[in-house]
Amino acid sequence: MNRRLLVRFRKSHALGLFKLETGLMEKIDDVDLRILSVLQDDCRLSFNKISRKLGISVGTAFNRVKNLEKKGILKGYTAIVDSGKLGYSLTAIIMVQAEGTFLTDVENEIAKTANVVAVYDITGDYDATVIAKFKDRASLNAFIKNLLAMPHIKRTVTNVALNIVKEDHGVELDL
Repeated sequence: MNRRLLVRFRKSHALGLFKLETGLMEKIDDVDLRILSVLQDDCRLSFNKISRKLGISVGTAFNRVKNLEKKGILKGYTAIVDSGKLGYSLTAIIMVQAEGTFLTDVENEIAKTANVVAVYDITGDYDATVIAKFKDRASLNAFIKNLLAMPHIKRTVTNVALNIVKEDHGVELDL
C-alpha cells in the first residue's frame, strides 16, 4: 500500500471516518486531455470531426473516447439547458444537517428528488449542500417542508441565489 495513502487512512480513521478514497487521477495523456477539451465545448462532434480538429486518426479518436468512457472519466453526454428560460428562475442552496450514521442514506434520497441538480457531502457545521431549481416560492416551500419531513434530517438552512454569476460543470484542463 502506498505510504501516503496509509497515512491518510490512519488520520481519517482517528477522526472516526472509515472511508478510504484515493483521489488519484487516472493516467491520461495530452491527446486524451485535448479530446476532453473538444468534447466539453461540443459533445455532439463525430469521431471524424474530433480527429480532424486534433490531427489524429478517426480510429484513435474512437478508441480514446471509448477508453475514457470505460475509465469513467467521460460519464455521459448531455445538453446544457438554460433552466431560467424554462421557468426555473429560483435557485436554492440548502444546507442539511443529518443524523451521523444516516448521512449517506439522506444524501442518496435527496439526490432522487425532483428539482435537485446537485448534492455535495461537505465539511463544517452542516453535512450536505443541496442545489435545487424551482419555478416559484411555493414549490421551494413545499420542497423544504418535504425535506424536513424526511427521516434523519435534523435541520436545514436555505439560501436563495439572487443572481447566477457562473454555472458551469466543465473542468479547466491543463493543456
